[in-house]
Amino acid sequence: MKTCVTWLFIASFLTLAGCNTVKGVGQDLQKAGEKIEGAAKKN
Repeated sequence: MKTCVTWLFIASFLTLAGCNTVKGVGQDLQKAGEKIEGAAKKN
């Protein structure tokens, strides 16, 4: 369990560090939402 939490923390940190700004986080979330929506429409 500790290992899983550690990896989740590391992944979250790297994701946020890659965005650099709140605006970047918003854009990333929007792109992810669009991909999910596209996948849902295919099914």
